[in-house]
Amino acid sequence: MNHFLGIDGGGTRTTASIADADGRVIGRGVAGPSNPLKSSFPRAQREILRAARAAAGSARIRLDEMDAVCLGLAGAGHEAVRKRMSAWLRKAIPSRVRRVTTDAEIALTAAFGHGPGIILIAGTGSNAYARDERGRIERAGGWGSFFDDAGSGYEIGKKAITAALRAEDGRSKPTVLGPLTVRALGLGDISDVILSPPASERMAALFVVVLKAARRGDPVARELIQSAGVDLAELVKALVRRLEWRRKSFTVACTGGVLENSPLIRSTVARLVRSIAPKARVIPLRRKPVEGALTLARALAAQRGQQPTRKRPAKNMSRFPRQTAASGREPETALTDFGADEATASAS
Repeated sequence: MNHFLGIDGGGTRTTASIADADGRVIGRGVAGPSNPLKSSFPRAQREILRAARAAAGSARIRLDEMDAVCLGLAGAGHEAVRKRMSAWLRKAIPSRVRRVTTDAEIALTAAFGHGPGIILIAGTGSNAYARDERGRIERAGGWGSFFDDAGSGYEIGKKAITAALRAEDGRSKPTVLGPLTVRALGLGDISDVILSPPASERMAALFVVVLKAARRGDPVARELIQSAGVDLAELVKALVRRLEWRRKSFTVACTGGVLENSPLIRSTVARLVRSIAPKARVIPLRRKPVEGALTLARALAAQRGQQPTRKRPAKNMSRFPRQTAASGREPETALTDFGADEATASAS
């Protein structure tokens, strides 16, 4: 039987799924962060293997029984990263065919199949990718935490520490972010943060602290949340301008912990995107990005002459949903537009 492995490697966690020739997901695995640019290549490779082995174990098959593997990896927008990870993947997970691509492409595929649309990702990092009707790909953001991860969990966490330090000096408004950050990081005092700067995943986890402070009515925290929404909207707006989609009807699918957990950020993104593209629809990503990786793995096998042999589906097995390639959309009933219902969200 044909088996396909899809992997979503992000800055917070790595997920792997194995599907059979009928599209049934028969194994799943989860591991830690695997963005090689935010941790290290050895750690990323270790976590990818952990997730893949867990998926193979739950499917009760060997990892070397894969016909095709697709790894969607944060940081793989850089050719040097793709080449290095491809060479490693060839040896680490033997398969007939394999591909390393970006986490954005697998999310695009999960949202739109091979059709047009925009995917906005805001988790540990942030970026936006678009595909037009001709298959052309455009990108905005994703330049890394050192330079520009606007609207990401990492950026929000870093700004929270900055705000707390400035408040400690008396250079800005008082905020509860100081004591909340001290508690979250296990510090004795906010000034101790300079002695032990948080790793990227711990920095990004401070997003939850900012949300908590915003819900308590802290004005500084609320400003950080709203600012993140503005920054994320700018990623989408840049793509809209480059693709000349201002008058076009299109969909923006949103994914990642920042967008999933803050109605205020989502409604801010939707409002600002529609300010330049009134026909735009801003929706949550209903399928998991790892399902896009599975779709790409199956397509890769078909292109290389390994068309899966379909068998009758067994009962009580989950199947990852089929895409409507012509429209590039999921069924209409599965979509919820971010808009008026969230525009009044006060502090989250």
